[in-house]
Amino acid sequence: MPAPRSSNDLAMIAAPAGDGVRTRTHVLVGAGFALFVLLSHATFLKLPFFWDELGQFVPAALDIFREGAWIPHSTVPNVHPPGVMAYLAAVWTVAGGYSIAATRMAMLALGATGVVITLRLGIRLGLSRGAAVLAVGFLCISPLFFAQAMMAQLDMPAMVFFSLALLLFLDGRMVPAALACTALVLVKETGIVAPALFGAWLCMERHRREALWFVLPILPLLIWLIALERNTGHLFGNAAFATYNLWYPLHPVRLILALVRRLYYLFAGSGHCIGTAAVVLALRRTKIFGTREWRIAAALAAAHVVLVSLLGGAELERYLLPAMPIVYIGFAAALWQASVRLRVAGAGAILAALLTANFVNPPYPFPLENNLAFTDFVGLHAEAGRYLEVRFPDAKIAAMFPLASELRRPDFGYVQRPLHVREIYNCSAENVAPLAREDVAVLLLYSETWDLLGLMRNPRWTAFLRRYYEYELPVNASQVRVLLGAQLVARWTRHGQWIEIYKR
Repeated sequence: MPAPRSSNDLAMIAAPAGDGVRTRTHVLVGAGFALFVLLSHATFLKLPFFWDELGQFVPAALDIFREGAWIPHSTVPNVHPPGVMAYLAAVWTVAGGYSIAATRMAMLALGATGVVITLRLGIRLGLSRGAAVLAVGFLCISPLFFAQAMMAQLDMPAMVFFSLALLLFLDGRMVPAALACTALVLVKETGIVAPALFGAWLCMERHRREALWFVLPILPLLIWLIALERNTGHLFGNAAFATYNLWYPLHPVRLILALVRRLYYLFAGSGHCIGTAAVVLALRRTKIFGTREWRIAAALAAAHVVLVSLLGGAELERYLLPAMPIVYIGFAAALWQASVRLRVAGAGAILAALLTANFVNPPYPFPLENNLAFTDFVGLHAEAGRYLEVRFPDAKIAAMFPLASELRRPDFGYVQRPLHVREIYNCSAENVAPLAREDVAVLLLYSETWDLLGLMRNPRWTAFLRRYYEYELPVNASQVRVLLGAQLVARWTRHGQWIEIYKR
């Protein structure tokens, strides 16, 4: 005989069908959160592009917009499908031309849509109105989503279609779910995990005819790969990209550390440990996560996390974004099982930690795009660009990516006209020394990461990075003087980040 359900369990199940949540309320709450996403980013609409935005996605979108070139040529082509880039090109066409502000608004519109879908997904997973609102609140102010919502990259849009596909699948709408999966794989190739899991799940439940719909998303991805191979001679666009993202992560040390890093970010960092504790208690004391819907959602999130740990040499936290709505819905569902006092305390602590993490960096190195630290990076580089345009308009400038690209193309928001740039792979002594034989007049150095504890100056740590991550120490001011005879002429700092200009 099954154990009787608690009142909280019954409330969670009854809420979607009862009068606790109504369609009009859903619309108003969803619209309110969507408006928050748009308005909270108003001051960033003209922010110049950052790192992979200007290194891959914006140039590829501009190739479509200006020349109709679906295989990019102004940047190195790779396996990423053109869905987001085509979307941006369409937005620029409707907006009457390319602009940074139009790009940011286009991405924020997707982010706002994702927030609304997360609200509906929470309700579909059995949350009451209050719990669903809390889950969306977690997502909206989480530093990763807040930063990525405005950025022209793939993972936030992938989150939107990942959540939509799951919602439609749980609703039993297989054809729309398959179409959402098709859009998902055209946004990012790793989205193939969703139709694969849905098809396998239906086969296990002996619904093989419905499972066939989830073969559909494979077709456009195959067409894209064939087009890449015919145009570039390589199935994944270029050999270096394939090696770095397919084979490089599989080294045992890198793979273990990637999994640890993923688990830490999902279940410990930025107040997530509180939500994790609530989930563990809820698993022990209630049956709220024992439904078919939750088993599917949890399996999908886990499969995605494993996939992006096995693939992707950079191991960036933004790859986790598609799973984040499920994680936050789980946190909210678990907290709602506690007493009112504990629920308020736990939710308040998580919200406070997430909000703080937007502005306060962790003590260890991390990708700057994980919170608003990337805006400091962009601000410093924009200031240096303005200085160089005035002081060294015709000089040959040595810099590494992304600074080299920032100075070359005014499209990215850093300079008004292209500067003469000599790009170097990195700022190690091995790469800087040959510049002494060239007519380079200026060398630029910048902080590549946040390093409060000075780990990047610790010999043991840097030796570990050299052994397993091919890290090379950058030159310092003394080495620049010896190697190039150059002197520091300008330096800017902002919240622990810096950029320096050396003149020969």
